[in-house]
Amino acid sequence: MDEVERRIEAFRGRATSSVVSKLDALLDLERLGDPRVVPFLLEVLADRREPTEVRIHVLKRLRDARLITGYRLPVAEAILRVVSDRATLDLRLQAALALAEFTDSDGVVTTLGGLALDPAEPIDMRYSAFTSLQRAGPTTECVVLLRQLLPDEALGRSARSLLASWRLG
Repeated sequence: MDEVERRIEAFRGRATSSVVSKLDALLDLERLGDPRVVPFLLEVLADRREPTEVRIHVLKRLRDARLITGYRLPVAEAILRVVSDRATLDLRLQAALALAEFTDSDGVVTTLGGLALDPAEPIDMRYSAFTSLQRAGPTTECVVLLRQLLPDEALGRSARSLLASWRLG
């Protein structure tokens, strides 16, 4: 068993440990910079038994382009699953923000647009999705979604301003 495997097992052995202990174990593992870390982080992110704080930490790490080289598609798909899971708002908010790094992946802009347009979503979620759409830039799909937001009471002015800044409003 090498160092990466030992650290992964150490994390798994802390199933009932405190959040701080788990975060320490993750930081130790991440410092190794081994490509096997990403699939493990995806497991942790998907595990609903993990504390929200741990899963949010993993989300933030998965936004790091150096870490996810070669894993963009599975990372984007994992984050899309999290943002679609209505269990924890804080985690979903972080997932919506993390998706800003993956707007070039299939389904991301559509998902973000759906969140931004959905009046049943909390305003924090809608705005997080909107800010991630902003990072996508003036793509055809993004512009269409922003124009759909124009009559929206909460985000219409922001959409109008963004389209104007892109010289499309």
